[in-house]
Parts: sequence; C-alpha cells; structure tokens
Amino acid sequence: MEFFKIRHDIPFMRNALVFNLISLLTFLLAVFFLFSRGLHLSVEFTGGTLMEVSYSQPADLNAIRSTVAGLGINDVQVQNFGTAQDVLIRMPVQKGSTSGQQSESVMKALQSADAQVTLRRAEFVGPQVGDELAADGLKALAFVVVGIMLYLAIRFEWKFAVAAIIANLHDVIIILGFFAFFQWEFSLPVLAAVLAVLGYSVNESVVIFDRIRENFRRYRKMNTTEIIDNAITSTISRTIITHGSTQLMVLSMLLFGGATLHYFALALTIGILFGIYSSVFVAAAIAMWLGIAREDLIKGPIKKEENPDDPNAGATV
Repeated sequence: MEFFKIRHDIPFMRNALVFNLISLLTFLLAVFFLFSRGLHLSVEFTGGTLMEVSYSQPADLNAIRSTVAGLGINDVQVQNFGTAQDVLIRMPVQKGSTSGQQSESVMKALQSADAQVTLRRAEFVGPQVGDELAADGLKALAFVVVGIMLYLAIRFEWKFAVAAIIANLHDVIIILGFFAFFQWEFSLPVLAAVLAVLGYSVNESVVIFDRIRENFRRYRKMNTTEIIDNAITSTISRTIITHGSTQLMVLSMLLFGGATLHYFALALTIGILFGIYSSVFVAAAIAMWLGIAREDLIKGPIKKEENPDDPNAGATV
C-alpha cells in the first residue's frame, strides 16, 4: 500500500555528513546534560511513601494531586488502581518527616476534602528497592542491545548491526538527554517507553536494510550511495503510514491520557521522531561509511537490473 510514488530518488546521502554532525552535537549535549543535571528519578527508583485510598464515588485525580501538592509535597504520582474509586498515591521521601507522618498528613488533607475517603494501606518503598529496579532496568536495556546486534548480524551483516546499534543508542541517549535537561520525571513507564523505542527504531532500520539488500541484487549498475538513496525513497510511503498512525495513537495518550501517561507518551513521541531520523540519516550513512558492498549481502545468484525493453529481464548470472 502506497499513498504516493516518488519517480526520482531523493539524494539523502548527499547531506549525510551534515546531518550526522548535527546528530553528534545533539548526542554530546544529551550526554552532557545527563552527567551535569542527571535524571529526575521517580519514587520507584529513589524510595518513598505509597498509599492506597478508596472513595465512595469515582475519584477526581486532579483534585487529589492539588490537595497533596498543597502540603508542599512535589512530584506526586496519583493514578487509579483497579477501579475508578481506588487511588494509588506515590510520594517521594521528605526531609524531617517519617513515612507514617507523611501518610497521616496526606490522609487528613484528603478527608477534609471528602470525609468518606478511607485508607486501604500505606507503606514505605525503600531506596534499596529503587536500586534493584534501576539495576534491572539497565540489565533489560543491555539484553535488548545485545539481542538486536545478534539479530542484525545474523540476518544481514555485522556492518549493519554496528550501524543500527549506534543509531538506536543515539535515540535512547537523546530521549534521556531531554528528560535530564527539562528535569522531567523518569519513572518505570518511561523506562518501558525507552525500551519500546529501541525495538521500534530497529524495525525501521531493518526495513531499509532489507530494501538495500534487494537493491544490490536488482540494480547492478548503481553504486552504494545510489542503492541506499533508492531504498530509503522507496520506503517513504510505508514510513509515513506506520509512523504516522503510531504517532496519532501516542499523541492521543499525550493529550488525553492525563498525568499518569504524560511522560510515557512524551518519551515515545521523542523516540518515534528521532527513530525515523536516525534510521534514514544515521544508520544508513554509517553502514555506507563502513563500506557495505554487494559482496557483503549477496550469497546466491545476482539478478540483473530490471529493464522493461530487455527481453532477458529477470535472468540471473
């Protein structure tokens, strides 16, 4: 399915050096902000108080956030838990007060707004649990990276594997750089979004790499740069359909999903946009600079370049 068909190949690789210099600068800025500002970690990673409260009618989450924020408690996570009447509240550790004092003051404030609210449970999530979550998250990221490299090296060639991993890590670091620069809260849903972006970005790279391999078989008179330009141009319609429909769904979560899904959708939005960019200008360009050639990808007989006027079109050599 194609919305449109481009008759002439777009010379993407002509400006590959410029775009990759921009990518390198953006990457270095992201690394700088990660080291200088760090990530604003959520309660799951730093530890804090967790409360589960129940209302007699559907709870107003925004009103609950405002009530808790009025106590001077920042970075509060409020979300429904099971039903619209049950609410889960996560709060960071506050200096000068224990977890019990914190939950008691919050409960009094909530009951002053609605006398029928009841406390189901209140517990303290220690920093040790947060350290374990952080370590497990890094392990998950490492396993994903290794798995992607093995998959691409087996399916294509090691040069493509290196190019795709550099491009995908470029996307991940830039997402984290945005969160460090703006000090957006980095929570477990955001970590899940980062891992999803890794898979989503490598899918776009695989589509382009697969078309490059096909072009090496079909067009023997084209050089590597022309092969890559043709592969990217011929997949533009597919890119618009898949990424556009995905982005519409993510934007709906960003605009209408509320505070619970806000940063999750924001990370996906940044990741999808940079995923398209990196697959075209970073992954393909690095593969080109690594010297990818027809001999690296073609194992069997090579198909002649298609020519409608040639009676022997489609023959192999």
